[in-house]
Amino acid sequence: MKVVTWNVNSLNVRLEHVIDWIKSNKPDILCIQETKQTNEKFAHDAFSSIGYESYHNGQKTYNGVAIISNMPLQKITHDLPNFSDPQKRIITGQYPSEKLGLVQVVSAYIPNGQSLDSDKFDYKMQWFCLLYTSPSPRDQRGSRM
Repeated sequence: MKVVTWNVNSLNVRLEHVIDWIKSNKPDILCIQETKQTNEKFAHDAFSSIGYESYHNGQKTYNGVAIISNMPLQKITHDLPNFSDPQKRIITGQYPSEKLGLVQVVSAYIPNGQSLDSDKFDYKMQWFCLLYTSPSPRDQRGSRM
């Protein structure tokens, strides 16, 4: 199973590079960060035209995450549970693998905390705490995937 992650720093600028790379390398899953696009502007058609499914959680100008997959994902979630956050930094889904069963996939764009005394550092620590304590599919189902 080939899983790859790529901070594209604007999918508007690098879409052609991403599509060419996928065609050449044929990953099972590509997690993308910093798409800098709203969900309405995301290029789902470009990925489906080469045989891939795409899932996106984005916003204009900043952040944005996606999962590109050669199989349809299940149980897609956007954002961290119980955290009202305008920043689009996480998307998850379950990939059906013949060998491994359902594999939890997470594409996350981690906050930059900057200096220890900044509000951004406080936000980063809160975000990590919520990420760590968020229920996993195992917790929700009561059994191992």
